[in-house]
Amino acid sequence: MNLSEKIINDIQSNPIMLYMKGTPTMPMCGFSNTVIQILNHYGVEYKATNILEDSEIRVNLSEYSKWPTIPQLFVNGKLIGGADIAVELHQSGQLFDILGQAGSSDKK
Repeated sequence: MNLSEKIINDIQSNPIMLYMKGTPTMPMCGFSNTVIQILNHYGVEYKATNILEDSEIRVNLSEYSKWPTIPQLFVNGKLIGGADIAVELHQSGQLFDILGQAGSSDKK
């Protein structure tokens, strides 16, 4: 499986998939940290991939998603967006519903 196939497989096989700089326990940028904090607020399970481990991940991911920035949050195989969109959806209450569609939302 090449890298592009792995990215597509991860997005399609994980209800909530986050591509970020760093890891959930050690985010390497404020935007990635913001999305982690939001996901943790909802207590959802998600898979995260650190794009800093391999520069080709970012290239292949952006080609697939047509979204240039990191982080990138996917729910049920659909790109939700980056940190700004996640914050906006969280503040409006819409993110709770979107995450609930992934079948793993337990509001804290």
